[in-house]
Amino acid sequence: MLEDGTRFDGAGIGADGRRVGEVVFTTGMVGYPESLTDPSYRGQILVFTYPLLGNYGIPDTSARDEWGLPTYFESAEVQVRGMVARGITRPNHWGSRRSLESWLAGETVPGVVGIDTRRLTQHLRSKGVLRGVIVVSPPGDEAPSTAELRGTLKRAPTYAKEKFLPEVAPKKATLYRAGRGPVVAVPDCGVKASILRALLTRGLSVLRLPPEETIPERWEGRRVAGLLVGNGPGDPSTLSGPIAALEQARHSSLPTLGICLGQQLLALSRGARTYKLKYGHRGQNKTVLFDDGHAIIASENHGYAVDRRSLARTGLKPWATNPDDDTLEAVRDARGLVLAFQGHPEGHPGPQEAGFLFDRFAAKVRQRSP
Repeated sequence: MLEDGTRFDGAGIGADGRRVGEVVFTTGMVGYPESLTDPSYRGQILVFTYPLLGNYGIPDTSARDEWGLPTYFESAEVQVRGMVARGITRPNHWGSRRSLESWLAGETVPGVVGIDTRRLTQHLRSKGVLRGVIVVSPPGDEAPSTAELRGTLKRAPTYAKEKFLPEVAPKKATLYRAGRGPVVAVPDCGVKASILRALLTRGLSVLRLPPEETIPERWEGRRVAGLLVGNGPGDPSTLSGPIAALEQARHSSLPTLGICLGQQLLALSRGARTYKLKYGHRGQNKTVLFDDGHAIIASENHGYAVDRRSLARTGLKPWATNPDDDTLEAVRDARGLVLAFQGHPEGHPGPQEAGFLFDRFAAKVRQRSP
């Protein structure tokens, strides 16, 4: 049930339980294992607009790449509070190790299927993002009343007031080595595994840091040659610790790449403002138009954006926009030392047309590296 009283009753899958979260939708047709484990969805109930999920099941959850990162997922656990879909089917794929519903049950995440997700999505587009409560009860239990669910929602904190960093951020620093490749610092507010892998496969070593930690000049005797600020959950304007750390790092003149939340935090650290979108951009088919007329299709997952009117005196300039609603999709500085992109150049799931951003960033890092 949504906080405005709109109710959808369907069939429960996954774990029994009651969860409150911000209800958002994604238009992606594939990639549900990656989406469900994306830390940016922490605290949210994810609605899939594609009508049938589960056909390729869930791959091996224990698989790790050469750096110890999850091979098929964006983190080590399901991050959403709940999942909503029109329908699910039995898996039929060589890589499947279990079904979607059994995976959710093992991760203690409830899901609901069999509802009109088209109507739900249209409602969210019309009213904007709303909080909701998802309930999966044991067989034979009576469904909770609307009044009971209203009480559950009233007692729960709002999305903006929740503290997600302690749940998704590392407690200590970790260095992932790509041979003797230059070291890139990554203050981790919930960064996706595929973003780290995009750096490592380009020969860049990654220093994964707690998000409020000062960016070091050197680590284990090696100079830090670049800075990447990735994705994560929550209202960016409330993340004072990471913003303060980036304010200090600004004076180091490190080549910098911001991705998703990272674009917002970089802008905030320079005095810009952010705002909440009506229903966000979540999917794998988002058009991004650069200032030279070049357009790409990108994967996106964000509910906030940078206010372009606030960029004056920040040293950042608009670089790309979303032609659907004119939101700011990318910024950069005059020297090209700072690049930031609101979407996800790593894809996973989704197209990788924006992968050139990693290439440009890697080239700048190597120029700085001794």
